[in-house]
Amino acid sequence: MDFLKERIGIEVEFGHSSFLGIDLLKFQVASYSGINKIDIGIYITTTREFQKRMKIEFNQNWEGSLSFEKVVRYLPHFKSAIQVPIYVIGIDV
Repeated sequence: MDFLKERIGIEVEFGHSSFLGIDLLKFQVASYSGINKIDIGIYITTTREFQKRMKIEFNQNWEGSLSFEKVVRYLPHFKSAIQVPIYVIGIDV
């Protein structure tokens, strides 16, 4: 987890979408058992629109990168494995 403050875990991910499952499970691990460090997780990533804009303006390659839309689409599939609430934030232009 990138940040931990006042029982809030924060993960910032701009990398490849293959890290999504691992990142989400970090919240669950930090919220239960003997660890018991967080009550909520915040997941921050970029939106597709942001990625398109960066590609046009700065020629950045976002191929295979994680996006806000992908996190929102995949999060329900983790419902049975993750009991801690996760708030998803998309950085946009």
